Amino acid sequence: MNRPPLSPPAALVWDPALLEFRFGDRHPMDPARLELTERLCAELGLLEKVTTIAPAPASTDQLRTIHTEAYLAAVEAAGRDGAGSRAHGLGTEDNPVFEAMHTGAALIAGGTAALAGQVASGSITRGVNFAGGMHHAQAGSAGGFCVYNDVALAVRILLDGGISRVACIDLDAHHGDGTQQIFYDDPRVMTISLHQSGANLFPFSGYPNETGSGDAAGTSVNVSLPEETGDAGFLRAFDATVPALLEAFAPEVIISQHGADAHARDPLSDLQMSIEGQRQLALAVGELADRHCGGRWIATGGGGYAVFDVVPRTWAHLTAIVAGDPLPPEAPTPSAWQAEVESRGTAAPQTMGDGVDPVFRSWSEGYDPEDDADRAVIQTRKEIFPFWGLDPHYD
Repeated sequence: MNRPPLSPPAALVWDPALLEFRFGDRHPMDPARLELTERLCAELGLLEKVTTIAPAPASTDQLRTIHTEAYLAAVEAAGRDGAGSRAHGLGTEDNPVFEAMHTGAALIAGGTAALAGQVASGSITRGVNFAGGMHHAQAGSAGGFCVYNDVALAVRILLDGGISRVACIDLDAHHGDGTQQIFYDDPRVMTISLHQSGANLFPFSGYPNETGSGDAAGTSVNVSLPEETGDAGFLRAFDATVPALLEAFAPEVIISQHGADAHARDPLSDLQMSIEGQRQLALAVGELADRHCGGRWIATGGGGYAVFDVVPRTWAHLTAIVAGDPLPPEAPTPSAWQAEVESRGTAAPQTMGDGVDPVFRSWSEGYDPEDDADRAVIQTRKEIFPFWGLDPHYD
């Protein structure tokens, strides 16, 4: 007798049309990072372990649930006429206009939206859209290479589909300002962003005193880490904040953003994480989804500008974890993928990791008031933990 699986399958969003979201040949967000990630996933056999979803573009009706009418009109006009609206963050150095701006951004948003719809309906438990994670897009403006906020759209679809509480965990090097802004006064959504301090990095926000407003006070969480923070500091900050807050908030679904730009070789941040460290963060998010949400978890990509070596491996690890079959960091990269990377004029990494052990000291062992990262954690705990009846200090 054939038995049904214990839980619905995992899904991956992919379509080559996602590569059409391209700001230009010299822009840091080169879609080669997506192409090489999908190729690596295929060569590793990961596509056989997930259901692949070819997304449809998010509809105007869907997009207007998170973006203003004026902004949507400005994006469509920019793609059609080639004229940016700086009032809406379009036509800037970060967000130059291009013909497929609306259609490309809508396709990315549609992919994460599809995952949200299927999670809400119970068709799947987990899904990943490594083309997504466009967390800088605000209700009325583009920002930081992001046009439509697919993470926020997924949250909205989950809430409209009967989910009561959603936690957004943002692990990009840059503050998840757009997602925070869209849900700043919504007590059903907790946004948690661990990032390099806005004192010296775009978008120059994400401080611990940004805590949410009105009934949502305490649901906006920011850990603003110092430059040079590596695996030990980042993982320790996660350990010191995220598990306790999720225990208190009790989300029904987790949406996570896994920007690979916290890596030491990324050119657009000053953090010093390894691939092993980023893999450990993905494992931790998955474990929290199992503990609090019955496994319901939507993972997205985000930033990441070491496009040939770091991003594909980081997001292949993420895909494997979502699929329920994590890869060891010491596993060799497939020879066919190596050849593809080398055909683009750069050396290919030989293994799936950096050869480091991402150890960290648990917060339960006490904090060091002389350590910059620990002081950043304490600031966040002091601001946020009292809202949830938690002790902000270590005792």
